[in-house]
Amino acid sequence: MIIRKPSDLLYSAVTPKHVYLSRRRFLAAGSAIVASPFAALAGTKLSGVSKSSLSTTEKTTPYQAVTNYNNYYEFGTSKDQPAQLARNFRTSPWTVTIEGAVAKPKVIDLDAVMKLAPLEERIYRHRCVEGWSIVVPWIGFPLNALLKQIEPTSKAKYVAFETYFDLKQMPEAHYAGIPLPYVEGLRLDEAMHPLTLLSVGLYGETLPPQNGAPLRLVVPWKYGFKSIKSIVKIRLVEKQPPTTWNLANAQEYGFYSNVNPEVDHPRWSQATERRLGELLKRKTLKFNGYGDQVAGLYTGMDLRKNF
Repeated sequence: MIIRKPSDLLYSAVTPKHVYLSRRRFLAAGSAIVASPFAALAGTKLSGVSKSSLSTTEKTTPYQAVTNYNNYYEFGTSKDQPAQLARNFRTSPWTVTIEGAVAKPKVIDLDAVMKLAPLEERIYRHRCVEGWSIVVPWIGFPLNALLKQIEPTSKAKYVAFETYFDLKQMPEAHYAGIPLPYVEGLRLDEAMHPLTLLSVGLYGETLPPQNGAPLRLVVPWKYGFKSIKSIVKIRLVEKQPPTTWNLANAQEYGFYSNVNPEVDHPRWSQATERRLGELLKRKTLKFNGYGDQVAGLYTGMDLRKNF
């Protein structure tokens, strides 16, 4: 008999949480089916995760709030829709194409992605442009671990990202009101910064579909929409790439989109925010409180013009 440890299992072999829970309910009803040998891992717990010193010590937002109040327009424009409509989103098999101004372009599957660097838990603050905020224990590794492997060339100045898009799985995307597939971008030095995370999980488990399964970007000093979900393509380019919300409304959503309480959104103030689960508002911090780490990236820039 071969006994496999959780750390030996591939992402592609793990039973999705919603499938496992459905199976448990089915078994409880008396049906005689055989559960997957990996069903015990459903949920799906991630092993070998270390705690990061880059984490905030603030109280984390409840799991239910973070996983049931989402912006993911491909699965609906209401905050409660993605958790329901993304439930059956297929995330395995999954590959990411990495191309452009790199010495070693590649197509990599998620099992290989998971082995690029040791997984860390990083508790990050996040601020949505709409005025709400959360604190999330993400699991992932620095994006720079991937970028160093593909060896950016001297022409690489920006990193462009593209999300998965399939109208068959995402029929609500017809009503999204934004150009799709969703695209985002960072300057190369932003992408290489140690705080920029490729996330594969949260709260000790793999990402739920509504939170960007199976692979998403996390950039804690920028507004939430910069942290693109369900990534399928990464391209290094010489010129500033287009980004979805900038294409949709350039007057309201700039390329940089750093959290800056001194620059109001045209339709509301950014000076305060409300943490999910709390009643009172709090003062919004510049760079979302990460100024000591990232302000140097923008030395000499007009952050009101380059919003």
